[in-house]
Amino acid sequence: QVQLVESGGGVVQAGGELKLSCVASMPIARAATWYRQRPGHQREWVAGINTGGGIDYAPWVQGRFTISLNDAKDTIFLQMKNLKPEDTAVYYCNEEGVWGQGTQVTVSS
Repeated sequence: QVQLVESGGGVVQAGGELKLSCVASMPIARAATWYRQRPGHQREWVAGINTGGGIDYAPWVQGRFTISLNDAKDTIFLQMKNLKPEDTAVYYCNEEGVWGQGTQVTVSS
């Protein structure tokens, strides 16, 4: 079973940027996704990518985030720009039903 480890979270001011990474213990099989869980909210889907290059985003992303996959297909990135306080959340990656431990993103106003 694959193992996933997220990193790259931190504290940034509104308007700032962060790049999250999710390292998989083996190349992903078909697709991987980023989710987030904001305080007091259910976990929500952020973006997904498949090994064929297909990409999709939640409507609220509005061009601020970019998901990508490295050539080895074992690291999934989430570049986040123009961050807002409401982006404060724990961000998780998921592949074939397996979750990482998450990485905290805090955006201050």
